[in-house]
Amino acid sequence: MSSPSTPEVTQLLLAWSNGDRAALDQLMPIVYSELRRLAHRQLGAERPNHTLQTTALVNEAYLRLVDQNSLQWQDRAHFFAVAARMMRHILVDYARARHNAKRGGRAVKVALDEAAEVSVERAAEMVALDEALTALAEFDPRKSRIAELRFFGGLTVEEAAEALKVSPGTVMRDWTLAKAWLKREISK
Repeated sequence: MSSPSTPEVTQLLLAWSNGDRAALDQLMPIVYSELRRLAHRQLGAERPNHTLQTTALVNEAYLRLVDQNSLQWQDRAHFFAVAARMMRHILVDYARARHNAKRGGRAVKVALDEAAEVSVERAAEMVALDEALTALAEFDPRKSRIAELRFFGGLTVEEAAEALKVSPGTVMRDWTLAKAWLKREISK
């Protein structure tokens, strides 16, 4: 199956933003494989024997995306940038819940029905990364956004550049600086 053209996806997103639910029904099968690719790439960083599956992450992100009634979609890149942010929040929420459960707190129910064990270390890393990204966003929102798109969204340099409306060179420079800054912050 060939990948859909950017104008086709953008047209469906704009129609959906204008209240056309049929556009959403046409859009989701088109973008589903790309959402799976993003989720699979993100989950590739997890330990190999956990059961938080790509499908569960994509389904939860899908549910949150369809619930975005007030959001005016701009284009394909904007859609995948929002999807990347949602995947970040899902993974961080899940990591926090697992971390809290290991610390004796009450685990928050997560809608990821296929989810199982995530190591305490990985959960703590995910929470630390989220906190570092939040701190980075306070003084350099673009670098934080690039890190989020690249790490959580799995976007390429070119896709991140398109999403943020900057050059690929700018994304590469900001990504390099963001990685160094995040590494320093997390290792504190």
